[in-house]
Amino acid sequence: MLKNLNLKQKFTILLLVILTFGLSLSGFALSSLLRENAKQDISSTGLILIQTMSSVRKYTSTQVNPELVDKLATEFLPQTVPGYSAREVFEILRKTTEYRDFFYKEATLNPTNLRDKADGFETEIVERFRNKSDLKEVSGFRSIPSGDIFYIARPLKVSEESCLKCHSVPEAAPQSMITLYGTANGFGWKLNEIVGAQIISVPAKNVISKANQSSLLIILIVSTIFIATILLVNLFLNRQVVVPLKRMTRIAEEVSTGHMEVEFEQMSNDEIGNLAKAFKRMQLSLEMAMKRIKRTQGGTGD
Repeated sequence: MLKNLNLKQKFTILLLVILTFGLSLSGFALSSLLRENAKQDISSTGLILIQTMSSVRKYTSTQVNPELVDKLATEFLPQTVPGYSAREVFEILRKTTEYRDFFYKEATLNPTNLRDKADGFETEIVERFRNKSDLKEVSGFRSIPSGDIFYIARPLKVSEESCLKCHSVPEAAPQSMITLYGTANGFGWKLNEIVGAQIISVPAKNVISKANQSSLLIILIVSTIFIATILLVNLFLNRQVVVPLKRMTRIAEEVSTGHMEVEFEQMSNDEIGNLAKAFKRMQLSLEMAMKRIKRTQGGTGD
């Protein structure tokens, strides 16, 4: 098939093959890189938020709870619970447009407040932490009806004995808490036991979509550059190679039929110019040979 194509067509096919292969390879690499960068951006946002919520928990535990603990005998104050404070602070944050699709939950297997009850997916995460004590964090993408999200989860461990005042047995818990939540949930916890997980969910759909759009835009720009390059190479090839070769071919055909008055013009000093120079020497040699033949034929005739 290639034998029947001219030089220009062969170069065009070669460049198109390079373009297709280059775009496929670069497109895959670029898409992977942009998605990884997008994941890193999402992950950084999630880590900042989960660290902030951990700070809120610690502040509540060390500064708020001691100030209000005496009131728990007569009135249960959820503000003294670190998990409650963190959740409420995050809900205030979600009222801003920028963070309305972000979610924070302290998913617990056996919570006092049922709004913290772990669903099936969250239960699997908590069980992973319980089965691997050295596992400190898990993250990944999750598809939900509203779109893809990126989640980061960290284990919640009963690290202080003060937590057991409300979660060991109902008899040890403040009566005000029993009155509010009852005795059915939130008890039986043990020291150093992992009972739940802090989970931050960050919307990933828009970020990934922007990464894909950027990838397509860059591929489009690269494609435009490649196509422009193909056109310029073809133009250069046509002017510097194809046209001179066609001219030399036509002149060579005329010389082969005896028209010695035509000349091979050396238009450049490159390989094409050297070829024209070689043809010109060949033409001169042919002229000299024909003259000798004519002289020989003329001497024989005499």
